Amino acid sequence: MTSTPASSDSVAEAHKTLFDEGLKIRYEVAGKSYVDKALVNGSSEFARPMQELVTEACWGSVWSRPGLERKTRSMLNMAMLCALNRGPELAVHVRGALNNGASEVEIREVLLQVSIYCGMPAGLEGFKIAEKVILDVAKEKESARG
Repeated sequence: MTSTPASSDSVAEAHKTLFDEGLKIRYEVAGKSYVDKALVNGSSEFARPMQELVTEACWGSVWSRPGLERKTRSMLNMAMLCALNRGPELAVHVRGALNNGASEVEIREVLLQVSIYCGMPAGLEGFKIAEKVILDVAKEKESARG
């Protein structure tokens, strides 16, 4: 069996499709403000390929897959990011979990689980970050109501 190499046009179209789908999902999960800031901050000639890869591979390829609901993906990401001590990204995914329908109780339980299996320092830091995000989101909702 032989395969025909993909044309550069078809590869470019595949990248565009993944980027467009990824950007849509990224906005829905992480929020417009965060994504716009990430894209602007990552718009240099050096950094742009990383933002493109994140948007295409992470958001366009993985987050768009069937099999797991977005809320579940958010909770998995929270657990991994907390365990890896990736605070800024954890904050993004706590907000994303709330946007995807996770409750404060579910977020708390994920972080308690992380604390037991990955250590109390990781869990304590995760709780600080998550609580700040939860309070910020509550204030934003209150401000929006007027």
